[in-house]
Amino acid sequence: MAIHSTAIVDSKAELDSTVEVGAYSIIGPHVKIASGTKIASHVVIEGHTTIGQDNEFFQFSSIGAAAQDKKYAGEATRLEIGDRNIIREFCTFNVGTVQDVGVTRLGNDNWIMAYVHIAHDCQVGNHTIFANNAALAGHVHIGDWVIMGGFSNTHQFCKIGAHAMVGMSTSLTQDVPPFVILNGNPAAVHGINVEGLKRRGFSKEQISAIRQAYKTLYKSGLTLEEAKLALDNEVDNLSLELASQVKLFREFLDSSTRGILR
Repeated sequence: MAIHSTAIVDSKAELDSTVEVGAYSIIGPHVKIASGTKIASHVVIEGHTTIGQDNEFFQFSSIGAAAQDKKYAGEATRLEIGDRNIIREFCTFNVGTVQDVGVTRLGNDNWIMAYVHIAHDCQVGNHTIFANNAALAGHVHIGDWVIMGGFSNTHQFCKIGAHAMVGMSTSLTQDVPPFVILNGNPAAVHGINVEGLKRRGFSKEQISAIRQAYKTLYKSGLTLEEAKLALDNEVDNLSLELASQVKLFREFLDSSTRGILR
């Protein structure tokens, strides 16, 4: 185990023998870190935090600190981080609260740039990109492959669907369906994330079906309930391959609790 002589690792912490810990970093007693993970200098990892394999933490991040919630009273809530994540400088990830599921989660293969904040009880999926200074308030849910632009910020309890792309300096106060592109303050939707879908191997037919679903919701003049019925009809008239994408779009509308950005 490559632990710098100036690092402080609590004797109760569980670190795989391949974990590297840089100068002046601090690892608390309830931390578990799996193989291949690298911790740079001046990183603090505390709380009931579990970290998977092959992650890389750059200097000056604070990982697993107490939830920034006045109701938090020191309960043994958790932070869980998956595999192969890159966490750049000055990031802050907090543990969950008992008022929600009690755990903050970051999945696998995420690229988290400098100064990103992930608050208590956030649930972040896989393959996301958070540009510098993107911030999530508590209880936010982020789907797979979402891109958060620099200085974007998201209100507590919001949900952002898979493959959505949020432009820089965007302020979000409502839920964002899968596949869409949006930006601004107040935020406005500007179409679907065509380029991102192409890069991820979506076929022309799949993208066409997603585009039609987007038009049904945003361009048809239908009320939300009318658009839901129309989307149900689209799902029924598509092949299984194409219907699965529209179904993801449609089901998100029922999961929304803060209302859809529209």
